[in-house]
Amino acid sequence: MVKKYVLVSGGVISGIGKGIIASSTGLLLKTMGLKVTSIKIDPYLNIDAGTLSPLDHGEVFVLNDGGEVDLDLGNYERYLDVTLTRSNNITTGKIYRDVIERERKGDYLGKTVQVVPHITDAIQDWVERVATIPVDDSGEEPDVCIIELGGTVGDIESAPFVEAMRQFQFRVGHENFALIHVSLVPTIGSVGEQKTKPTQASIRDLRGLGLTPDLIACRCEKTGLDEGIQAKISMFCHVQPNQVLAVRDCNSVYHVPELLKDQGLVDFLWKRLNIDQTITISAPLKQKGSDMWKKWNQLTSAQERLHDTVTIVLVGKYTNLQDSYASVVKALEHASLNCRKKLIMKWVEASDLEPETRSANPVKYHEAWQDLCSAQGILVPGGFGNRGVEGKIAAAKWAREQKVPYLGICLGLQIAVIEFARNVCGMPEANSIELDENTTTPVVVYMPEISKTHLGGTMRLGARPTEFQAGTENSTIRKLYGGGSTVLERHRHRYEINPELIEKFEAKGLKFVGKDETGERMEIVELADHPYFLGVQYHPEYLTRPLKPSAPFMGLILAATGDLKSHLATL
Repeated sequence: MVKKYVLVSGGVISGIGKGIIASSTGLLLKTMGLKVTSIKIDPYLNIDAGTLSPLDHGEVFVLNDGGEVDLDLGNYERYLDVTLTRSNNITTGKIYRDVIERERKGDYLGKTVQVVPHITDAIQDWVERVATIPVDDSGEEPDVCIIELGGTVGDIESAPFVEAMRQFQFRVGHENFALIHVSLVPTIGSVGEQKTKPTQASIRDLRGLGLTPDLIACRCEKTGLDEGIQAKISMFCHVQPNQVLAVRDCNSVYHVPELLKDQGLVDFLWKRLNIDQTITISAPLKQKGSDMWKKWNQLTSAQERLHDTVTIVLVGKYTNLQDSYASVVKALEHASLNCRKKLIMKWVEASDLEPETRSANPVKYHEAWQDLCSAQGILVPGGFGNRGVEGKIAAAKWAREQKVPYLGICLGLQIAVIEFARNVCGMPEANSIELDENTTTPVVVYMPEISKTHLGGTMRLGARPTEFQAGTENSTIRKLYGGGSTVLERHRHRYEINPELIEKFEAKGLKFVGKDETGERMEIVELADHPYFLGVQYHPEYLTRPLKPSAPFMGLILAATGDLKSHLATL
C-alpha cells in the first residue's frame, strides 16, 4: 500500500505552533476522505513525558494504552478524532534504548554501532512501522502520516532525526514525502516592519542539512504578511509564491484549518503527493470527510457569534504555564461551545488562597478570593506534591458550602474528599499519604500495586472501566454519560481514596457512584443536595473532542449556567 508522509519542522524559535499546523493539515486531508495518522518526534533523552514537570514542558497527555506523551498528541487526537498509541511519540531515549538493547543481543554482529546508519535507520524503521497502525474506527491502515519534528532545526539534539528524515525522503520516494517548514516573520520596531531574515536563515539551515521545504508556513501577527513579503520569501527561499503561507494569529486555533485551506494547502499537497493517481478513496469516506468539514465550519462560525458568557475558575499549582492544563482548557471550550456559551477562564494559583499569602501578599490573596467567589463554576485539576493543597481544599469548601458547581479531577477528587472528611465528618486531621506520610487519618492512600521506588511509567495509567453502582440510576453524572452501566476513561494516578472510610462518607451524603471493576477503588463521587459537586479519579479531559464534549465538563458548564436540570430532562 502506498503511504504518504508529511513532515512538519520548525525554525527560529520553539513553540511556534508546529503542533496546530500539523493537526490542521491532518484534519484537512481527513476531510477529503483520507485516513490520517500522526507521529510526534521529541528529541529529548527522556523515555517519555511522564516525569517531566508541566511547568517545563506543558501537560503530560495520557493515551488509551497508558502511554505518557507530549501534549501535541492530544491535539492530534482531538482534531483527527483518532486513538493513538505510545509508539506515536518518538523520543531520543526510546530510539537509543532500542538500539542499545539490540546491540546487547548481538543483532549488529560485531559492527561498530553509530548514529549513522544505526540510529537513523532505527528512526526510519519506527516511523514506517507506526504509520501502518490503524487509528480510527475503520480498522484500516492510514493513507497519510503527519510527522511533527519537535524542537528547532539546528538544535544539536534533533540532528539525528533531521538526518533520518533526509534519508527517509529517498527511502519512500519523492512523490510520497512532503515537507512543511514553520517559521517566524516578526514585526520589529514602532513602524511595524516585518522581517524575513530569520526565515531566510532557517530555510538556509534546513537546506544545508539536506531537506528542501515544499511549503513555508510563516507565523505572523493578526494582519498577515505585508505586501511584497510573500514574494521576498519566495525569491530568497527558492519556492513559488503559492508555497508561502501566511499563518496569522487567529481568535481561536479552530480557525487555522480554514486559514490554511483558503491558501491552497490541500490543493498543493494533493498535486505534490500525486494522491489522485496513487490512492483510491471510497465514496463513504469522502462523504464522511465532507460531513466532518461541514460540522467543523459550523463549530467555528458558531464560536464567533457567542455572546452569553460562563465564568469558570481553575484552581491549580501550574497556572504560570497554561499549557500545563491544555486538555482541561480544551474540554471546557468544547463543553462551552456545545452549550452555546462563551468561556471566560480565570486562573487562580492555589497557594494564593492560603493564609500565608494573606500576610505575605494581601493584594494577591484578596484578588484570588475575589476571582473564586465571583466564578460560576470551580474546577480543581490534577497535580502532584504539597504546594497549594490547602488552597485547593479551601476552594472545595467554598464550592460545597456556597452551592457553587464544582468539578474535581484526580487530585481534585481527593481534595474534595479530604475537605468533606475534615469539615463534615469530624476528622480534622484528615489528609493524604502523599501530602503527609505520618497522618493519623489517611483519607487518601498509596495504591498497593504501585512502585514506591520507580516513578517513570509506574502509575495506574491508560483507559480503564468505571462501573456505576446499583441504585445510581438517578445520578447526575450517570445521566450525562447516557445512562449506561460502564464508562471507559483514561487514568493517571498512584493514590486512591481509602476504601475503609467509604461507609462514613456515604452516611454523611458523599456518594461514591462509580467504582472500578473490583468494586474496591473509588472512581466517581457525587455530593447529595448540591447543584453539581463531582469528583472523578480519572482524567475525562483526555477524551474530549470539539464535536463530542466530555460529560463531566458538560455537567459543570450546564450547572454553572443554570441549564443542567432542563438538559437532564431532555435525555
